[in-house]
Amino acid sequence: MIDLIVHFCRTMLYVKKSKLPNAGKGLLTTSEIKKGEVVCEYEGEKITWKECLKRNESQDGFGAYYFFVNSKNCVDAQYSVWALARYANDAAGFGRVKGLTNNCKYEVIKGKPYIVATRNLKAGDEVFVSYGKEYWNAIKDIFEKEKAKNGKAKK
Repeated sequence: MIDLIVHFCRTMLYVKKSKLPNAGKGLLTTSEIKKGEVVCEYEGEKITWKECLKRNESQDGFGAYYFFVNSKNCVDAQYSVWALARYANDAAGFGRVKGLTNNCKYEVIKGKPYIVATRNLKAGDEVFVSYGKEYWNAIKDIFEKEKAKNGKAKK
């Protein structure tokens, strides 16, 4: 079932179950995208990095949809379910699948974050973009803290 379709420039993007295990939804294309073309803008609420940190504290590490441009320019797509870029997954994350690799990158253009193709994409390809080592280290820390907290509660 397709959950969301939006036309961006010449590219039709849609959201459905990701090809990565336990990744939830993924971002796919119905048309060809050439290497170097913009796939979509990373959209959401415009806030400061200070606000991102404040929100993250209150969410107990749940705020995984932040895009840092600079200290005064960040995007929070946590509650922007219409923002397609938030559905792009990282093929190099915890749920790796042989043969699936990142095919896009994040790029800031004139102060706005975008996903840009790093190779030609065919219709039906899932958009994969690196979240960065810092993201995965933070997620690992959250899981380890949760595991330790749950382990102590069971004793």
